[in-house]
Amino acid sequence: MIRFLRPIGYVCGILTLIMACLMLVVSGFAWVRQDPEVRVFLQSAAISTAFGGALVLLCRASSFNLVARQLYLLTSASWVIMSLAGALPLFFSHFQLSFADAVFEAVSGITTTGSTILSDIESLPPSLLLWRSILQWLGGLGVIGMAVSILPFLRVGGMRLFHTESSDWSDKSMPRIQTLARALLITYLGLTLTCACAYWLAGMTPFDAVAHAMTTVSTGGYATDDRSMGRFGNEILWVSIFFMLLGALPFTLIIGFLRRPRLASLRNQQVTGLLMIVFTVSAILTAHLIVNGSHAWFDALTQATFNLVSVITTTGYASSDYTEWGSFSIALFFVVMFIGGCSGSTSGGMKVFRFQLSYLFLRSQMHKLVHPSGVFPAQYNGRAVPDDIMLSAVAFSFLFFVCLAAITLLLALMGLDLLTSLSAAATALTNVGPGLGDIIGPAGNFAPLPDAAKWLLSFAMLLGRLELLTMMVLFSPMFWRG
Repeated sequence: MIRFLRPIGYVCGILTLIMACLMLVVSGFAWVRQDPEVRVFLQSAAISTAFGGALVLLCRASSFNLVARQLYLLTSASWVIMSLAGALPLFFSHFQLSFADAVFEAVSGITTTGSTILSDIESLPPSLLLWRSILQWLGGLGVIGMAVSILPFLRVGGMRLFHTESSDWSDKSMPRIQTLARALLITYLGLTLTCACAYWLAGMTPFDAVAHAMTTVSTGGYATDDRSMGRFGNEILWVSIFFMLLGALPFTLIIGFLRRPRLASLRNQQVTGLLMIVFTVSAILTAHLIVNGSHAWFDALTQATFNLVSVITTTGYASSDYTEWGSFSIALFFVVMFIGGCSGSTSGGMKVFRFQLSYLFLRSQMHKLVHPSGVFPAQYNGRAVPDDIMLSAVAFSFLFFVCLAAITLLLALMGLDLLTSLSAAATALTNVGPGLGDIIGPAGNFAPLPDAAKWLLSFAMLLGRLELLTMMVLFSPMFWRG
């Protein structure tokens, strides 16, 4: 067992040391800004360095050969350890957050969910605002790397359909993996800097531009004000719409486009499906707002498109309280909450391709009802879809709604009303951020929830971010028996 756990401990130690380095960067920023939280970040960095260094020294070895079982555990453990390290500055801050609140906020950040227990956010020291943005930016980078390299190898939820790299984890494949990782990092960093410049040119302050750029490209949704994006004009909202959509696209496609700038590089059924949903639902919402007479046509288009893109990409920004737009809008936002963006992007949700595969599977079954002896192979992006990928996507969908029902029931058991319980479970599993209702809606936060609910939702956010099966398999006795 020690040999089995050693590489997991070593990688978790490295990740903890990376978190400590980021804390030191923020402490330097706090010192320059004469921020009172300098000591908090230095203290958190010291603890993280001691813990991470101990793990690295105790678990180091000349070489590691990871097998699938270790990858499952490593993927889950790395997100947990980064969340706990990320919670330290929040827990030690002068705002006296409970450990449950600090962990909830950190998990929400690192999973790019965007749910928060904080209020009066604009009064927070700049160092804590920056730390929340860094957590989401780091989480978004981890999401992309996990989606394009680890999850397809583990055959999680149909992700193998988009496996562009070798699944042979030998020395021969490492240069390809390293090349992909470098390209992802450069592209992600470049999009973030471009977004920050666009925000600044549109009227944001430099600090707001950088903080919001990190949480936009990562489709995280942490803002620097309780009003979220509601304090900005239409120009900034359209900049946000553009970069939220970029964050929801497969990053391997973006890399291909940057290498060979032509529209054919972006030709993909996922991208087409996502854009069609956005255009169609935005038009419906815009018409709904105009008919109700509450907005002029351009404001209606901006508000409808921004809030829809924010929810469907699982960013979680809000420019207004869309729960006040009527029951039709509430129902529509609740439905699109489950869709999410594309595979290989920073967004959460069930992913567009699973809905497309479900449609193909349903169409095939209907054809077989008419022609029982017929063969109707499903085609996706011009390739035949293997049966095991179809079954994997179906299994994921079944498990998703089982988890949704279980978490909703547990939250209701804790005394929460049905709307709050259901939307909290949905927003955690899909990593959207705000829920519905007076408590956790776009105008509220998760602070009034009991600590037990916050722990449960923290687990649900990790579960949703890791595509369910990656973490659920750890609870199987068969996994530990090998």
